[in-house]
Amino acid sequence: MKITDSKSLGIALKTRRKELHYTQLYLAEFTGLSVTFISDVERGKPTAELEKTIRLANTLGLDIFLQKRG
Repeated sequence: MKITDSKSLGIALKTRRKELHYTQLYLAEFTGLSVTFISDVERGKPTAELEKTIRLANTLGLDIFLQKRG
């Protein structure tokens, strides 16, 4: 999935969480992040902290890559 903004990143994270059958509460307890934070990221809140968001992606087994277009 191509990530173009905070909304598309949130959708990708939520989709993966659901594939793993994790609840937001389970993920919060496992990562030490709050349910509110996870919910904000999944809804595409643009002010979510980048470091925590990357930790969340890694916990869900997702890697983040940047590559040149073209």
